[in-house]
Amino acid sequence: MKIFKPHFWYNKRQRNGVFFLLLVIVVLQLIYVYVDFSSGKVEGINKKELVAFQNTIDSLGRIELGKRKPKLYSFNPNYITDFKGYQLGMSVEEIDRLHNYRKQNKWINSAKDFKQVTKISDSLLNRIAPYFKFPDWVVKKQNQKKESKRELGLIEKHTYNKEYKISTNDINKATQQDFETISGVGEVLSSRIIKYRKKLQGYSFSKQLYEVWGLNKVVADKVMQTFSVVKKPTIKKVNVNTAKFKEVLKNPYVNYELCKKIFEYRDEVAELQDISELRNIKDFPLNKYDRIILYLEAK
Repeated sequence: MKIFKPHFWYNKRQRNGVFFLLLVIVVLQLIYVYVDFSSGKVEGINKKELVAFQNTIDSLGRIELGKRKPKLYSFNPNYITDFKGYQLGMSVEEIDRLHNYRKQNKWINSAKDFKQVTKISDSLLNRIAPYFKFPDWVVKKQNQKKESKRELGLIEKHTYNKEYKISTNDINKATQQDFETISGVGEVLSSRIIKYRKKLQGYSFSKQLYEVWGLNKVVADKVMQTFSVVKKPTIKKVNVNTAKFKEVLKNPYVNYELCKKIFEYRDEVAELQDISELRNIKDFPLNKYDRIILYLEAK
């Protein structure tokens, strides 16, 4: 014990020094803990610059996220693999429908075919369809079909003014622009409606629209919802007993064979007493009788 005692023996001056040192340490610790050294002032910060800086950081973040997404390139939808379908956002069921369809040795040749087979949503189809790439012969064939439909009047561009108001509801007085206000009727079909109207000398029945070449029933029904026969036209009738062959043949519902039968019957009976006698002709088209007699009479 005597060996360690000198090392722990301090005189009064030394003890005062140690005490003062401990006091200084305690005071400094208290100041560090309880005293706030921040000034509470933010100097030199421009809010506009701060917002612009934050926007720059956000845009860089979006660009980086965009780079991480797989970039789409043109592809043939007939060869979509499981992994490719997953990247496109297709479900397992949609991918399976496509693969089952292809196992039947059937091909998808349009975006419409792809939707019918896979039953994907319209939003997904609109996103990936622009990247569909089909063989040149398929594209050429599709263009030929569109051109044929356009020639038939089945595909028409509407060029009329949406603010245009129809001038009349009378189908026999309506203008080409009036007809073009109907969805599905463009320049070609409206022109045919008027041309056929002239040939008929005016529509006597609204359903005669079904006879306009290239005008399908759905579109014709839409036309008849707006336009109707307000007043039947005055048609100059031909006397079947005195008319020449060409005069009867001008009837829009009489072809060469029927015209020949009418004259043969007239020669047989010498003279028709009533126009209804036409029904006696063999193989006479009774379903067109009410239209044929619009242009014929027996005197």
